[in-house]
Amino acid sequence: MKIFCSRANPTTGSVEWLEEDEHYDYHQEIARSSYADMLHDKDRNVKYYQGIRAAVSRVKDRGQKALVLDIGTGTGLLSMMAVTAGADFCYAIEVFKPMADAAVKIVEKNGFSDKIKVINKHSTEVTVGPEGDMPCRANILVTELFDTELIGEGALPSYEHAHRHLVEENCEAVPHRATVYAQLVESGRMWSWNKLFPIHVQTSLGEQVIVPPVDVESCPGAPSVCDIQLNQVSPADFTVLSDVLPMFSIDFSKQVSSSAACHSRRFEPLTSGRAQVVLSWWDIEMDPEGKIKCTMAPFWAHSDPEEMQWRDHWMQCVYFLPQEEPVVQGSALYLVAHHDDYCVWYSLQRTSPEKNERVRQMRPVCDCQAHLLWNRPRFGEINDQDRTDRYVQALRTVLKPDSVCLCVSDGSLLSVLAHHLGVEQVFTVESSAASHKLLRKIFKANHLEDKINIIEKRPELLTNEDLQGRKVSLLLGEPFFTTSLLPWHNLYFWYVRTAVDQHLGPGAMVMPQAASLHAVVVEFRDLWRIRSPCGDCEGFDVHIMDDMIKRALDFRESREAEPHPLWEYPCRSLSEPWQILTFDFQQPVPLQPLCAEGTVELRRPGQSHAAVLWMEYHLTPECTLSTGLLEPADPEGGCCWNPHCKQAVYFFSPAPDPRALLGGPRTVSYAVEFHPDTGDIIMEFR
Repeated sequence: MKIFCSRANPTTGSVEWLEEDEHYDYHQEIARSSYADMLHDKDRNVKYYQGIRAAVSRVKDRGQKALVLDIGTGTGLLSMMAVTAGADFCYAIEVFKPMADAAVKIVEKNGFSDKIKVINKHSTEVTVGPEGDMPCRANILVTELFDTELIGEGALPSYEHAHRHLVEENCEAVPHRATVYAQLVESGRMWSWNKLFPIHVQTSLGEQVIVPPVDVESCPGAPSVCDIQLNQVSPADFTVLSDVLPMFSIDFSKQVSSSAACHSRRFEPLTSGRAQVVLSWWDIEMDPEGKIKCTMAPFWAHSDPEEMQWRDHWMQCVYFLPQEEPVVQGSALYLVAHHDDYCVWYSLQRTSPEKNERVRQMRPVCDCQAHLLWNRPRFGEINDQDRTDRYVQALRTVLKPDSVCLCVSDGSLLSVLAHHLGVEQVFTVESSAASHKLLRKIFKANHLEDKINIIEKRPELLTNEDLQGRKVSLLLGEPFFTTSLLPWHNLYFWYVRTAVDQHLGPGAMVMPQAASLHAVVVEFRDLWRIRSPCGDCEGFDVHIMDDMIKRALDFRESREAEPHPLWEYPCRSLSEPWQILTFDFQQPVPLQPLCAEGTVELRRPGQSHAAVLWMEYHLTPECTLSTGLLEPADPEGGCCWNPHCKQAVYFFSPAPDPRALLGGPRTVSYAVEFHPDTGDIIMEFR
């Protein structure tokens, strides 16, 4: 059966109705899931298997039947491990129906249907009793309910309910225990992801400084965790202020509480500095003795950095303190970890939490609008002074004292740059109430509320009256729009330029003047795993899961490129970067498609995993900003990516010929089309 789905087109700005398969959302969930990454996580799988074997043995040694409750079974892998280890029966809970159906098939294919019952429910809906889903309580609890923050997927409420209703008292649990660790650091780079810094603008009248509003400076920021591949942050980008501190542990074999709590650790700063950021991770111990451990520690805190397991489903956390605090070497402080049922956050206290009534504070919530409008990479982009200087340099070449400037980008400060560079009249269009409110505060903090005109409406709806009867001589954009996911979605600027054509005066300039789409073929060090078939996992056949993911990837949107921040995912370029398409912003969007096809030579040996695509914006003929590669690859093919932007990754399928590893002349063919009616870029690589 087909259904109609509405979709806001991020490139054209229009709302479209598309005919989709009734299981469209399921396929999207599966295609973008981390199932393959988890199945490739050898360290995780081996440790779980060891822990399950040990738990089953302990129960058997007591002369009891081993009855396993597996919450969040996914493929059924952990349940099959339990039966292989000697469990008498397993109840495998999976709430996501397509996944539960796959688990049934995988369990049957591996010959365990007589000892594993897959239950398609949320664990809190499972019943126990003669007529229930389980005839009696289980005595072994096996779960994998964790995310990068440990508790962000609802682990605490699920454990709390399971202990009360589904498992025996003092049951065995795999994992047995989890411990959360934290380390206090000073980091200008990471702090720039959460606070708006003063922005310096060099003008003919001297330096002007754009200052943040007071409430933006004092705002604690967004409550959500910033999860990243911390191993890719250079040690030069932060200064360690504390030892690694074990903040709290959870014993999963006993009753767990999802109530809010806080845990403090006294420490003496290793050096003086500004406390800004808390780096955090966790480990899980699969057995009561703590001999079987799986850790998310970054390389500098890892017991064996050379044997670290790469994984993307569990990373590390960056938390921002509400405000930066000066710390003095050797002067004792208290780091406090707070959590509720789903979130963790941190605060720094100068006195013992037992003596400080403020310690049980509520989860931080943004009340300044900035953290609702700008995500962390966007904060970093706005705070990038070099980037600002390039816009200023480009603006100087196109601005005149009598210019009438219209700025079109979400929550952009380009209008302030234009004003400080002497533009007579500046208009900025903000289509959302949040961006309108934020910019009004920024203008007020800089005494510009009567100097820059904010228009709160979609730019396509601009009227002569909005522009006070003036014709625009400079249409200006970064471009940046909050609805953009893939690099070319910001071509919405081109559609806006077309829609406001009637408001442009004779000889009007558009900046950027043009954009171009670029690509390079790469070999990933690790990211390839998230799209690689698994086949067998620890001796169990999971081909059904591979086939399920492949079918999901055959759906239209699943076949598109995926956005990834490639500064976190090292790769080597196998080809030279090449330009695919150009988009002339000086002219309206054309009526006919733009097409390009050709062949690119792979000049370095290696496994060609994907093509990476990005946009470059040509502010002027002399000034270009790249959202992808920032400099040529090094001799080995190492890439330096723009850290503020996500690049588009088009994974090759089927997997490249293994003979590619042998080197020699190789090529990749491509065909790319830009469809102006839909704003879609359709691509194929062979």
